[in-house]
Amino acid sequence: MNQYLKNLNKIEFAVTYACTGRCKHCSEGEHACYGEHIDPLKAADAVRKISAEYNIKTVMVFGGEPLLYADTACEIMSAAFEMNIPKRQIITNGCFSKDAHNIRKVAENLSKCGVNDLLLSVDAFHQETLPLETVKLFAKEAKNCGIPIRLQPAWLVSRDDDNTYNLKTREILESFADMQIRENDGNIVFPEGNALKYLAEYFTENRPENPYTEDPFDIRCISFSPNGDVLGGNVYRCDIMEILRKYAPDKKA
Repeated sequence: MNQYLKNLNKIEFAVTYACTGRCKHCSEGEHACYGEHIDPLKAADAVRKISAEYNIKTVMVFGGEPLLYADTACEIMSAAFEMNIPKRQIITNGCFSKDAHNIRKVAENLSKCGVNDLLLSVDAFHQETLPLETVKLFAKEAKNCGIPIRLQPAWLVSRDDDNTYNLKTREILESFADMQIRENDGNIVFPEGNALKYLAEYFTENRPENPYTEDPFDIRCISFSPNGDVLGGNVYRCDIMEILRKYAPDKKA
């Protein structure tokens, strides 16, 4: 086992950077509606191989909007379920289709493949461009299928700050009260990508750090890009276990 990965316990997949939203706070910047996505079989194979050697507690898929490629997300989650990984998590904005039948079908498939933690991104930023009624329809279908759901808002400056974005976010969250969906703590917007472009005025005194940065000498989570990149390698060109075996941090950095 690679000494720099001895505490590895989480695998993430950015299924695609394509997204249906145009959020001002997005750390990834501008998105197209459709684009490159990770190969589902390669991703599922990586889950099986890594979890056979490491004590993986969580597999997460996100994007972009991962449910634009719902079959890929389900393939990854099925592998995680097969390997008895406890937390099988998806982060979604809930707007991947306008068709009610398709929305219901995706929710059913997510339930069948073992998703047990669905984080629904709802806040002032997402709802500037994404219709709340579509999000609620998906939430209703997912809940009917027995998938545990949590609302995952993005807060600007801090959760308690009363800027106009946070006030709108609180209003949106309150609109879910009748659905009895638990609210997660969410996350604080940090100055990267679109956030730095559109919200720079909010970071003059407070510049939150990227909470997803890993210690290169003690990797706890590995993240796959849509093009297959991971830990300085690429799963389309090299077996994932070889990539993990060869990984070493840049000691000059």
